[in-house]
Amino acid sequence: MTQGKSEKLIVKFITNQASQEEIELLTQWLEDTNNQKVFKDFVKINYAVDCINNAFDTDIAKKELLQKIKHEKRIFSIRKVQSYFKYAAILIMLIGVSYFFQKENLFNQKDNVLIPKEELITLQLADGSVQIINTSKSKNITDKFGKVIGKQDRNKISYSDKVGSDNLVYNILKIPFGKRFEIELSDGTIIHLNSGTSLKYPIQFSKNHNRQVFLIGEAFFEVAKDKAHPFIVNAQKLNIEVLGTTFNVSSYSDDSVTDVVLVEGKVQLYKDKKTANNIVQLTPGIKGSNVEKQQNITTEKVNTSSYTAWVQGNLVFKNTRFDAIVKKLERHYNVTFINKNKTLGKEVFNASFRDEPIDVVLKYFSDSYAIDYKIKDNKIIIQ
Repeated sequence: MTQGKSEKLIVKFITNQASQEEIELLTQWLEDTNNQKVFKDFVKINYAVDCINNAFDTDIAKKELLQKIKHEKRIFSIRKVQSYFKYAAILIMLIGVSYFFQKENLFNQKDNVLIPKEELITLQLADGSVQIINTSKSKNITDKFGKVIGKQDRNKISYSDKVGSDNLVYNILKIPFGKRFEIELSDGTIIHLNSGTSLKYPIQFSKNHNRQVFLIGEAFFEVAKDKAHPFIVNAQKLNIEVLGTTFNVSSYSDDSVTDVVLVEGKVQLYKDKKTANNIVQLTPGIKGSNVEKQQNITTEKVNTSSYTAWVQGNLVFKNTRFDAIVKKLERHYNVTFINKNKTLGKEVFNASFRDEPIDVVLKYFSDSYAIDYKIKDNKIIIQ
């Protein structure tokens, strides 16, 4: 196991986010005495645990763990529960304290543990009714008459072009902070939706109209080709028109700029109504930006991978102001920052993370840039 992966598993366990399989993997890893030292040092550094030799009551620890398991509604077989207890005992012996299982233990201490908020993905149908999307399940999407209009397969909804109506009937998919989702429209266009994003789209495109969707937030588009029906993304005050191409759009309502980054193909950008004089064309590797209160759309050459890394759950920051980094972290993890260091907010940083938990991200900024922070009332406070 690599160092990065082992640290990620440790953080997940300490913050009570580890799955059963991850706990067992970490248990095996800790059988090596060298790894036990690495584990102990990591916990001491990251959670400021004072290693003192207090007595450890195994029965109490087991009782606390069992209550926690029930609270999380995790189902373990007797064998798995015993394995979990075994791991907990190793953890306690390594740290040398009963810290985790006393009244002020790490699991319950709000000042030390950050628990990202959990919100639900919702789908609003044409009649205004709202369905909850459970990404652990699969089901048919039906309208108010019980007619199947699409199918959900865990993290993706797909619509068919055989609904049988030429009328434009819209659905609205809303993705909360901390989650991502994928949708396949009736024409075969695939859209990856980032956290904090809302997409309004027809369940079936009409042969008599252009293909048009309405976006607030961020999405990565893989547009199906159809020369007779241009595909238009209405990103609030900016329109993006394509025939068939791949591009990323970031247009959050609380951002002052809308960015369009073209990966493949061609796109046209324009404000309001399309005219011969207000069109800006992008070629691959170019970013077009519409800044609030500025009349013209600006363009620049960029590394597209930095703007599309989120599709795989990664984060890439290049020459990015700390204020902007904080905003993206809040969306990505559904956490809250309070930055009391206004000077720091204007400083520029470079960093990249591969689907790491928020604890690892915070540790990186603390270790690499000496950024001081604390967690209080489930908020990250920058000193």
